Amino acid sequence: MAEVEVAPCPAWHELEAQKFLQNLAVGTASILKIPLRKALDVCQIDDFFRYARDLESAACQIDELLRYALEAACCRLADAYLLKHTYLAGDFISAVDIVVWVGLAGSGQRWESLRKSKKFPNLVRWFNLVSLQYADVLIKNDVTDLKKQDLGKSIAAKVKGKERANRHVGDNGKGLFLKNAVVGKVRLRFAPEPSGYLHIGHSKAALLNQHFAQKFKGKVIVRFDDTNPAKESNDFVVNILKDIETLGIKYDEVTYTSDYFPKLMKMAEELIIQGKAYVDDTPREQMQKERMDGTESRCRNNSTEENMKLWKEMSAGSERGLLCCLRGKLDMQDPNKSLRDPVYYRCNPIPHHRVGSSYKIYPTYDFACPIVDALTGVTHALRSSEYHDRNTQYHRIQEDMGFEKNDIFEFSRLNFVYTLLSKRKLAWFVDHGMVEGWDDPRFPTVQGIVRRGLTIEALIQFVVYQGASKNLNLMEWDKLWTINKKEIDCICPRHTAVIEEGRVMLTLTDGPEKPFVRIIPRHKKFDGAGQRLR
Repeated sequence: MAEVEVAPCPAWHELEAQKFLQNLAVGTASILKIPLRKALDVCQIDDFFRYARDLESAACQIDELLRYALEAACCRLADAYLLKHTYLAGDFISAVDIVVWVGLAGSGQRWESLRKSKKFPNLVRWFNLVSLQYADVLIKNDVTDLKKQDLGKSIAAKVKGKERANRHVGDNGKGLFLKNAVVGKVRLRFAPEPSGYLHIGHSKAALLNQHFAQKFKGKVIVRFDDTNPAKESNDFVVNILKDIETLGIKYDEVTYTSDYFPKLMKMAEELIIQGKAYVDDTPREQMQKERMDGTESRCRNNSTEENMKLWKEMSAGSERGLLCCLRGKLDMQDPNKSLRDPVYYRCNPIPHHRVGSSYKIYPTYDFACPIVDALTGVTHALRSSEYHDRNTQYHRIQEDMGFEKNDIFEFSRLNFVYTLLSKRKLAWFVDHGMVEGWDDPRFPTVQGIVRRGLTIEALIQFVVYQGASKNLNLMEWDKLWTINKKEIDCICPRHTAVIEEGRVMLTLTDGPEKPFVRIIPRHKKFDGAGQRLR
């Protein structure tokens, strides 16, 4: 790699940062086959290197308020310079332009907000120019790690002749969006809890699973996570399958977490024997406080014999066992509170809707999910961003059980204004007779919105429009109904009628000698709607 000389910097860390950025400039220039020319020798080079460095490091070094101030100041500097220049250094594109472009693109939504503000027209013009010329190559070589940014969507859309699918599947069948995905070997699962009907938020998860399965020629498993007998029923299972069919989801098999209860119990016992789990009878409120404070439970250091004794009490559903739970022995001092000895098993004497009273203890979702995913060969677990803090716990459990870690793909939860999407809260309205049922047209359930008049095609388009972004958003229902209106516009029949009461008779005296009718299309833009008389 070519050496780049710069003026000495008084601060050691600034010198190291400049060396890093200059090496990055040389590397990106060689990838893009851009001549370095003499651009690195111009007097403005140090300022622009510091500018790119500041943008890249701002997100992790300063607070929110200063971050905006720094980025705005840097943008003003560049915008003023670009008022009379096409590129940042010299008359031709150089490695300097690529370095600063990388810094802006790497800041993600920060830069997107600044672009939309229209405060820096010269900088935006320059950024779009570089994007149009070299963004496709940058994305292909993963220079800016755009697969982690929503910014890649807007840039790639401007690259002529490039299809969106090229960002998902590259050479050798490896996926860029779906990490480590190999065509023909992807195995996904849609795992609803049978405690209510599917709502519009679930439909996003289901359709994303199908989307990736079709793109990578993989398989989709529908697995009911039936680990809480107090809320679940066979009626919900039947209606969830009905909703999945309504959404047009093509799955390969239907399984239940309850099918793996024996294996899960055996694995829990292995963790107790290995000293990686313990039985705790601490009251719930006290346990929650201890987890928040990072205080170890008094039961944490119990012997294996004592833990196994209490485990048997839990399995039998005895009075003593009902006071206990099984907790994983992870790290009570970890800043991520989900790793502070989470609960793996709880005692619950309520009969299960599938296995009856065969069990008195049931695994938590956090414990069962990673293990069953591993047992069923799931390669990619699609989880909404609300589970982000528990992803480390997910992989830790797989690691403790000796399973190979699978990949997790995060997407944002779909939320709507003035809309409840919690099944627990929706169940309250049903249980108190406030609505007709789970299919009430006022409900955001799949059956409810379909009954209200929404077409599945419109729902699919809406979810595709949202994409797999991780950004949290609060959607308006108007967007969905606008898509639905366009979808049904060409298929809805039109009829003209006169109300009998108050009608007026018309006698035509100077009409044509022979009566005639005119045949016109029912819909101006859709011939399939047929014809009508006029």
